[in-house]
Formats: sequence, C-alpha cells, structure tokens
Amino acid sequence: QVQLVESGGGLVQGGGSLRLSCAASGRTFSNYAMAWFRQAPGKERDFVAAISLSGGSTYYADSVKGRFTISRDNAKNMAYLQMNSLKPEDTAVYYCAADRFGCSGGGCYTRLNVYQRWGQGTQVTVSS
Repeated sequence: QVQLVESGGGLVQGGGSLRLSCAASGRTFSNYAMAWFRQAPGKERDFVAAISLSGGSTYYADSVKGRFTISRDNAKNMAYLQMNSLKPEDTAVYYCAADRFGCSGGGCYTRLNVYQRWGQGTQVTVSS
C-alpha cells in the first residue's frame, strides 16, 4: 500500500498561486487513482479534484474548475494540485487520497469512502 505525504501549503494573498505536492511511497503508485480533498474549519471534508491511473481523465469540483489543475507523474510517484487565482474561501487543510479499487456510479470519485489511503494534510491560507 502507498503512504502519502503532502507539501506545498502556505499563506498566499488572494489572486495568488500555490502548487501542492503529494509524495507516495511504494512501487504501485500507478495502480491508484488519486484525488485532493479539503476541509475548512468547522466544515466537512470536500472533494476538490481527482485523476485517473494514467492521468488521462481528470475531474473537478465546480468551485475550482478553471482555477485548479490536478496532475500526476507516475515515474516519480507524485501527484500535484496547481492552484491559481486563489480566493479566501479556498482556505482549508488540503489532503491527498489514493484509491486502489475504483468505483462505480456517476461522480463516485467525489466520495470520501472510495479512498483507502490519506495523507496528513497541508494547510492553505488565502488572505483577502
């Protein structure tokens, strides 16, 4: 199984950019679909973006579509979240997640319980 470690969070002004990274241990990274979720204080953990095994398919929450880009590099065991045009409402702890088994049903990749492995999270704070 993979172990996940996020990095790249920090404090940024509104309109700025950050790139989050998710480093995965193990030799089977390419067998996992990857996703990013976020959790603001006092709120539930919400889906942000997901990417298929090969990277050929990506999915985004409506709130980040056109501003965030998810990508992966299977040779480096890395997943990324490029975040542009950041807004104060993007402030949250961001988590990467990995799914080994896939799922069925429309939009199933947005569900927390699809993912077996989680990182510890990285804080993103956007000032106004």
